Amino acid sequence: MRTWLSVARYHLLQRLNYLVLPWAVLAFAFAVNLAIFASLHASGAGTGGSRYYTGSVATIFIFWFIAGLLTTTRSLPFGLALGVTRRTYYLGSVGLGTALAVAYGLGLTLLQVIERASSGWGLNMHFFRVPYILDGPWYLTWLSAFVGLALLYCYAMWFGLVYRRWDLLGLLSFIAVQVVVIGAGALAATWSHGWHSIDHFFTTISAAGLTGVLAGITAALVVGGLSTVRRLTV
Repeated sequence: MRTWLSVARYHLLQRLNYLVLPWAVLAFAFAVNLAIFASLHASGAGTGGSRYYTGSVATIFIFWFIAGLLTTTRSLPFGLALGVTRRTYYLGSVGLGTALAVAYGLGLTLLQVIERASSGWGLNMHFFRVPYILDGPWYLTWLSAFVGLALLYCYAMWFGLVYRRWDLLGLLSFIAVQVVVIGAGALAATWSHGWHSIDHFFTTISAAGLTGVLAGITAALVVGGLSTVRRLTV
C-alpha cells in the first residue's frame, strides 16, 4: 500500500495535469457557454421556460481520458526506472485515477446543486446536468460521474499500455478488434431484428442500472490493463 501511495505521489508531481488542467478546461468551457447564453438572454432569445442542455461538461471527461493516456505513455518509463514493479505502478496509477474520480465526481455534483438552486445560473442553462445520465438525485449524479471518469481513465491507460507493449501496429490492431466486435454486434442485431430490444433496454434501464453496467466495464478494463502491463518492456 505504501508503494502504491508513492506511485500516486510521483504522478502528483505533475499537478498541472491531474489537479489544474481538468478544471481549467472545464471552467473555460463553462465561461464560453455562460457568455453565449447571457447574450441570447439579453437579446430576448431563450427566455422561455425550456431547459437548455449544453453537454459541455463532457470536456472534463475527455481531459481525464487524456490524463490516463499520459499516465502510461509519458510517465511510465521514468516511473519504472525508480524501481517499482510494473504491477505496482499500474495499481498505484489506477488508485490515483479512481480517488481523483471520486473527488471530481463530488465537485461536479456540488456544481450541479448550485446550478439547480440558481435555475440554471439564471439563464435556464444546464451545463452540469445531462439528461438521463447526470440528472438525478445528488448521490446518483456523484456515482455516475465517478464511474464515468474512472472508466475513461482506465480505458485510456489500457490504450497506452498496448502502445507501449506492441507499438503502433499493436495499437491499431487493438482498435481494429474493437471496431470489428462493435460492427459484428451491430450486424447481429440487424439480422436478428434486435434493435428494438436494445432500444427498449436502454430506455427502460434506470440511470443507476446503467452506472452499474459501466462499473462492470471499468472493472474489466482494469483487469485487461493489469494483464497487459505484466510483460511490458520499455
